[in-house]
Amino acid sequence: MRTQRVETTRRGARRTAGALVTTAVLTAAALSGTAWAADGGAYGFDGGAAPIKGAATSLDARQLKAGQSYRDSIKKDGKLYYRVDLDDKQNAYVSVVAVPKAGGKPEYGDGIKVSLQDGSGAQCGYQDSSFGSAEFTRPITAYAHRTIEADSSTCQQAGAYYVLVERTSKAVSTPDDWELEIRYVTEPGVKRTGPTELPENWPSASPPPPAGGPQKRQGGAGFHDAVSLKQGEWRADIKPGETLFYRVPVDWGQQIFATAELGSSATGATEYIGNALALSLDNPARGHVDQDTVSYDGKPATLVLDPHRPVAFENRYSSNSYTNALRFAGWYYLSATLSPEVAKAYGDKPVPLSLRVSVTGTAKAGPAYDGDSGPFKVTADDREAAASGASGPQAEKSDSMALVAAAGIGAGTVLVAGLGVWTLAGRRRAARDAARGGAQGGPGGPGGPDGSQGGPPQFGPPTAW
Repeated sequence: MRTQRVETTRRGARRTAGALVTTAVLTAAALSGTAWAADGGAYGFDGGAAPIKGAATSLDARQLKAGQSYRDSIKKDGKLYYRVDLDDKQNAYVSVVAVPKAGGKPEYGDGIKVSLQDGSGAQCGYQDSSFGSAEFTRPITAYAHRTIEADSSTCQQAGAYYVLVERTSKAVSTPDDWELEIRYVTEPGVKRTGPTELPENWPSASPPPPAGGPQKRQGGAGFHDAVSLKQGEWRADIKPGETLFYRVPVDWGQQIFATAELGSSATGATEYIGNALALSLDNPARGHVDQDTVSYDGKPATLVLDPHRPVAFENRYSSNSYTNALRFAGWYYLSATLSPEVAKAYGDKPVPLSLRVSVTGTAKAGPAYDGDSGPFKVTADDREAAASGASGPQAEKSDSMALVAAAGIGAGTVLVAGLGVWTLAGRRRAARDAARGGAQGGPGGPGGPDGSQGGPPQFGPPTAW
C-alpha cells in the first residue's frame, strides 16, 4: 500500500512537470503568433491577425489600426463595414484577401468589391476582383485607397472614413462563407509634388528569358509567408487546387515581367482543361494589378502577363487601373493557382511549374516622403531576402526562437521552483512524521496512514498536486 502511494505521487509529479513545460511552450507559441490548430484551408493566414467582426452599418463599424492585420468572414451577398480614422496628410490603403472554401464552385463574375467612403457617403476609391473565366475557388485580392491630391476636394479632410466590403455571387454559386484577411497601411505624404503627367513612351517589349537555368524554390501558402524571388527561372511543384505565393522586390523606375509554364504530364493523359492555371500580380499594398490564365492538355503550357509601365509615383494619377496600381516601390506578389479540375484527368499528384521573373530598368530615387515610407521601398535586406529565398516567417524566426528560449527558461524556472516546493513539503512531512513516530511509539503505533500510525516518512509532492 505504501509503495503504491509513492508510485502514485511520482506519476503526479511527472504530470505536473509535463503540464508546466506544456504551459511554457503554449505561452511561447502565443507570444510568437504561432497557430497550433490548422486553419482548415490551404491559405496561410497571418498568425498575428486580430479577429474582428464587420458591421452591418457604417456607424457600428469597428476601427482598423494602421499596420495591423485582421480576420473576418463574409456570407454570400454579404456587406461589411469597418472604420479608419484618417488625417489630411497620409494616403491610406485597406486590402482584403477573400478565401473561399476549397472545392467551391464560383460563377463568372463572382468576387469582392472593396471601397472607401467618407462620412457623407462619397466614394474615395474602390477596386473589385473576381474569379473571371477561371471558375474555381482560390484567394482573390482587392483594395481601396484614399489618395491625397492637391487639386481634389473629395476625401481630403481628416476624420472618420468607412471601408465597405461587398461579396457578389450568382444564385447558383456555392453559399459557403468566405474567410477574409484584412490589412490597413498608410503612405506618408510628400514634401513636394512631382510631375503628374505620365511619359508617352515606355519600354513595352518583353525582355529575353532570364539566364542561369531553373532553380528550385517552392512557394508559400499566403501573402504572409510568400517566398522571395529575384530575377531568374524558378521551379516548383503545384498540386491541383493549390495556390503558391511569391514576392519580388521592384524599385522605383523598374518593371516586372512574369511568365508561368506548366510542364508536361507524366501520366500520358491529354484531356483538355480550360483555364487550368491562373497567375496573379498584386502590389505592395496587396492591391490587384493583373491576372491571366492558360489551358492545359498534358503538354507544356505557358502564359505571359502583359507588360506594364515602370513603377512610378505619378502612375497613381492614371485612369488605367493597371497603371494606377503600379504606384509605389516594394514587394510585388505573384500567386499561381492550379485548377482542381486537373486532378480528375491527371491525378492529384503535383504538376511541375516554372516561373520566369525579370526585373528591368535602373532603380531611381523615390519621392520626397514626409516620413518613413514603410513597406513602399526596396532595401538592401529585401534584395538579400530575394537572393536567399526567405519568406516572412523565416525572417521573423530569430525573434520567435528567442521567445521560445525565453519561455523555456521560464518553464525551467517554474519547474525548479515547483520542485523546491515539493522538496520543502517533503522535508516538513518527514519532520512531522518523525515527531509523530517518537511521540506515538514509532512504526506500528496508532495513527499511521495505513492504520499503523507510523512507518518511514513519505516523500513526494504535496497531496494537493
